[in-house]
Amino acid sequence: MEDFIFYTKQGFFHVLDVNALDHVLFFIALTVIFGFKNWKKALLLITFFTIGHSATFALSAYDYLSVDVDLVEFLIPITILIPLLINSYNAIKEKEMQQNNLNIYFAFFFGLIHGLGFSNYFKMLLDKSDDKLIPLLEFALGIEFAQIIIVLLVLIFGHIFQSLFHLKKRIWILIISILILFYIIPMVIERIP
Repeated sequence: MEDFIFYTKQGFFHVLDVNALDHVLFFIALTVIFGFKNWKKALLLITFFTIGHSATFALSAYDYLSVDVDLVEFLIPITILIPLLINSYNAIKEKEMQQNNLNIYFAFFFGLIHGLGFSNYFKMLLDKSDDKLIPLLEFALGIEFAQIIIVLLVLIFGHIFQSLFHLKKRIWILIISILILFYIIPMVIERIP
């Protein structure tokens, strides 16, 4: 039980680490288009992200997959940039925000990339342990809990700003997307391999 708590807690706080905002920003970028009436789709996104994340995480932990760290560090902010650009374009053009299966594919594919980013950290936690599967699942569970909190906060703040302050949904999406873009664009430039 002690190991379960340890690895779950490590996964949870790894996502919510102030020094690693990329994970939080990614989920804000993906889920800012949702409202409470679409909460199931938002949660489906994080589950598909976790599946992709855990797949590359496991392949890397078992030494079946190795990718250049600099490339992965560059691709992570790109995975945030893409949904932001799509959100901004749709908001500017006043198109209906796409809440379709494309976002699920984005979440899964980008989860594969983010999983590679976390794999080195996870390997350090294991310290050459033979048993990797159970800690991997516990770590993934911690990540999933943290992601649920992020999505719920996005939904709550979206509801507050759109209902109480009468901010149009497209304006809310555009404001959040632009704020994150100001943070992400320098990160992309800084990490060009």
